[in-house]
Amino acid sequence: MAFSGVDWEIVSSLKAAIRDCSARRLTVATKWASELLLSIPESKRRAPEHPPEPTFATSTPARSRSPRQSLSFIHDSPPGTSTEVANDPQLTLPDIDTLHHPDAPTYQPLPDEVVEQERAWEAEDEDMLIAAQAYYDSREFMRACDVLENCRSSRARFLYIYSRFMFTEKKAERDWHKLDKRRNQPPEPINTSLRDLHLAVQNATDPWLLFLRITRKALFLRRLGRREEAVEASLLSLSRYPWNWSAWMLLGKCIGDGEELQSMLPFLPLPPTHLLVHMFQVKITNDMASPSDNELALCERLLTADFFPGNTWLMTQKATILFHMHLYVPAGALFEKIIAKDPHRMDDLDIYSGILFVLDEKVKLSKLAFDFLEQERDRPEICCVIGNHFSSRNDHAKATEYYLRATQLDRTYLSAWTLLGHEYIEQKNAHAAVDAYRKAADADRKDYRAWYGLAQAYEMLGMHTYALYYYQRSTALKPYDVRIWQATGGCYDDMGRPREAIECLKHALQQEHPQTMAILEKVAKLYNDLEEYGEAAAYHRRVVELAQSQDKTVEEFSKSYMYVARYHMYLGGGDLNLALEYLEILSKSHAEEVATATDLLKKVKIQIQQKSESHQSRSHKRPTP
Repeated sequence: MAFSGVDWEIVSSLKAAIRDCSARRLTVATKWASELLLSIPESKRRAPEHPPEPTFATSTPARSRSPRQSLSFIHDSPPGTSTEVANDPQLTLPDIDTLHHPDAPTYQPLPDEVVEQERAWEAEDEDMLIAAQAYYDSREFMRACDVLENCRSSRARFLYIYSRFMFTEKKAERDWHKLDKRRNQPPEPINTSLRDLHLAVQNATDPWLLFLRITRKALFLRRLGRREEAVEASLLSLSRYPWNWSAWMLLGKCIGDGEELQSMLPFLPLPPTHLLVHMFQVKITNDMASPSDNELALCERLLTADFFPGNTWLMTQKATILFHMHLYVPAGALFEKIIAKDPHRMDDLDIYSGILFVLDEKVKLSKLAFDFLEQERDRPEICCVIGNHFSSRNDHAKATEYYLRATQLDRTYLSAWTLLGHEYIEQKNAHAAVDAYRKAADADRKDYRAWYGLAQAYEMLGMHTYALYYYQRSTALKPYDVRIWQATGGCYDDMGRPREAIECLKHALQQEHPQTMAILEKVAKLYNDLEEYGEAAAYHRRVVELAQSQDKTVEEFSKSYMYVARYHMYLGGGDLNLALEYLEILSKSHAEEVATATDLLKKVKIQIQQKSESHQSRSHKRPTP
């Protein structure tokens, strides 16, 4: 079921979300909803006085090009899509009911009498709410609590508990920093007041108070092991108020990998074709650094005229997908469009700077760093941009200084810790790199880059067992990444376990990659070391065939030509014609093996002649039937 295009209902839902999230000082959710609303054409943003009844339509799902199964249909019509049906006979109409788990919560708006009661209480509390909001904005959290203590509305109750939460978090952070550089400093601040705050909302049914329950559990998810409760509270909150984007993000923190995301989708309180589900899927797969063509198609669909054309948040998500798919040039071009459209937007600029770093665009990176340094120097994203600028110029001391500054501004900022770890690797300081990558893993355990960095750091320290463990964590999170499988294979090889190394490298060969040739040569060498010459020759032959298909010079891969020829001449291969072909190619090249190839060419011709004579001799001796 779906609405036909972005209509009055989505517009009114966004406007309500902006009001409700802003009143509760949920800044991230307010900004997200505001950006979506402003990207809708003004004619559609004017809701009619008497809104029509919603019309429902179904649409046909497209086949996903993703390597993993997805419950999201890129051409389905969620609320806000067109109703056209793809004319593809191979596509089948989905049964929406079968995509939902029977225990999944459904959308449950508050009863009318509850809404009326809340409006009456909010009218009574209006003056106190305005004062409390001003105190909150001034970061005078306890003053806000004092004003709201006797209020009855759920909005006032939310702001009262949220203000207490922010005050206790601030105090815990301050107490934690008092222990800086001391051995008894815990790995992260400990807010001892959270349990009391949780008791105040544990029986709540209001969606916003349920959201506070999620907030508490998400913070201590790993420490308390109460993930299931956090997921349940998230789903209940979303079932009562689905347009609170902060609740979606906290639900995302409970998801560990792609498989968990797919298993979560049937439990969501909205149909899998809903645009909120699509945006959630795009954001979480980006956070896990493992998006696919499916998520790219979702972004492209949501950016069309029927949805949110030109929305910078969605454009950034699309650019980030391209970045994770190693399509750096189009990703960089899209970020340039984003900056041209919204020149003061700072979110995710560190990703753009990373793209410029990979493309070795030093001039563009320098301009980006200093343009935004003039605007804001106390944002962790900008500190990472400046750090990337100095790192690109091999000024590692300055780069480290800015990455550290970013971690001080936000100790949970994953990119800063990961980049700091990379910088320590460049400086051959493996112990410091381990510490930085550990903090990155603590910030987000579903991002493979932290685990991959830990593996590299431990490998540098010669601790291959530890390195192997973290490489395996990385491959579990990003099973189609060639570099990780290649590194894991190298680790097994260093540990003297060639069989496992070969299996890992075969995984790496399942995807096209610039390193494919090197991986083929490595597999061939491992098989040769195991004295399995037939397998080694087969991989050397793949090297030759790939080189020929890519018009590579013979000189670059002459050793593979020679290995295949020797195998068929002396090691049991027996395909003398193939050996002849390869040796003739080598003898006409400028490779180092020309003299050897010329000598072997004479010998293989003799072997071919002898084989032919032997065959003729046997045929003459065969009795006549």
